[in-house]
Amino acid sequence: MSTSSDSRPDGPAWYEIRLEGRLDPRWADRFDRMSLTTADGLTLLRGPVVDQAALHGLLHQLRDIGLTLVSVGQVEPDAASYPRRPADTHAPTVHRSLR
Repeated sequence: MSTSSDSRPDGPAWYEIRLEGRLDPRWADRFDRMSLTTADGLTLLRGPVVDQAALHGLLHQLRDIGLTLVSVGQVEPDAASYPRRPADTHAPTVHRSLR
């Protein structure tokens, strides 16, 4: 049972993590259930993270790879791959720049 403020009644919270530099797609398996895209010199990881401990673990993995962290923000789930209930459509989106 999760007591994290990030837990949602219909599943884990979703995050978007922006990194400076290009992370090769072969790393995608390391980031379970997250999509990995690259464009314009940035890498974007987006997907569900079960709780704060998992988020910190993910950030530690990214630190160990050596890419510069640009931002981390909680976002709405990707409707195409993780359906949500209508009541969840008004949750705030928060981005915190780390520069």
